Amino acid sequence: MGNLFRTVLLALALCSGAFAQTSPAASAKLEVPKPEAILGVGDIIRISVYQNPDLTVESARISEVGLVNFPLIGSVKLGGETIAASEQKIAKMLRDGGFVLRPQVTILVGQIRSAQISILGQVAKPGRYPIETVGAKVSEMIAATGGVAPGGADIVTLVGMRNGRSIKLDIDLPAILQSGKAELDIPVDNGDILYVDRAPNAYIYGEVQRPGVFRLERGMSLLQVLAQAGGLSARGTERGIKVHRRDANGAVTITDMQMNDPVIRDDVIYVKESLF
Repeated sequence: MGNLFRTVLLALALCSGAFAQTSPAASAKLEVPKPEAILGVGDIIRISVYQNPDLTVESARISEVGLVNFPLIGSVKLGGETIAASEQKIAKMLRDGGFVLRPQVTILVGQIRSAQISILGQVAKPGRYPIETVGAKVSEMIAATGGVAPGGADIVTLVGMRNGRSIKLDIDLPAILQSGKAELDIPVDNGDILYVDRAPNAYIYGEVQRPGVFRLERGMSLLQVLAQAGGLSARGTERGIKVHRRDANGAVTITDMQMNDPVIRDDVIYVKESLF
């Protein structure tokens, strides 16, 4: 009787485990479907049919009305269709026309002319740019504008939609190009906006050789900013250097600065005159 009872418990445990694995709710949490790419006007695609090389079209361009010419079946409307739906449509037309008994159609996208992004801010030529290659990265699109302008920052802000959700990402170009962190260089998508802000500046006045506005490189200290200004004047003093700094609420605070203290964007630094 004891063995029979243990056998029943084991069977129940296995059944409950099977139900847990096939639970629709659990599957929905684990897998979030990604939207499929939609073919559009100007896209250039390659169409092939398995074991039918004569039906291969290397560079088919989707026309202004969404049509592509294909051997044997003529014009096919693919604009506005997903790649999978387009493959099925061509296969059905080949099969229904009696041209191929069991057609296996494959479509590869060569250039995506229908997808565009906006690139704004401190770049050589801001404007709207087509995504011409599948998987084009942020750095490639910035290069298409002629690169970041001399007064531009080295951070690119990306605003767009992914899987139905809005995203905003800061992409560090020097980390990609100088440190080799290619994983930070994400692909762009139709409708994305890339924005390059002006380079951060710091302001220094008072008893320095060259007071004025200076580009602020990342991680700069007060000592490095003073060096950009030519150093202290004959009447300047290191004691009592003040920084006027604006907080997140817009309020300005005035505090003392030491030589190794970091300087941040839009700091206003004042070097006092020595009393002796």
